[in-house]
Amino acid sequence: MAVEPSGQRQPSEAFIDTNVLLRYLLDDILEQADAVESLLLQAAQGQLTLRTNALVLAEIVWTCESYYQLSKEDIKDMVLMILNTPGLKTADRDLITETIFTYADENIDYIDAFNARWMKQQSIEMIYTFDQKHYKRIQGIRAKAPPLSRRQNK
Repeated sequence: MAVEPSGQRQPSEAFIDTNVLLRYLLDDILEQADAVESLLLQAAQGQLTLRTNALVLAEIVWTCESYYQLSKEDIKDMVLMILNTPGLKTADRDLITETIFTYADENIDYIDAFNARWMKQQSIEMIYTFDQKHYKRIQGIRAKAPPLSRRQNK
């Protein structure tokens, strides 16, 4: 563990949250973006290992899409930048990589793309869903609505 200027020990491993990555990617609050850049540089130099996960990436996609109104191509580029950041380990990296390409290339919701790619990893070919349109765009996935039955009055 390294020692920070405050005298506290810096952890050798830490989780990095959505808002931190967004500040860096969007460069919209300069002081915070610079702080994140410094943190990422420490990770790239091996002084610290940063970790994140699929939920953080999903939140980045959602925020960039809904709040910042960025294009799927721009969002894809941002996610790929995160996935390729030295010193930043992302759980399910391969799954997220496949997901972000499916999301942008097939023009489907990120969560649907994630679920479809996860299904393929698990060799699951069929999904029950009432929202079939996105899944039908994924080769090798069959989407079907659960059979409707009439409720009997009691």
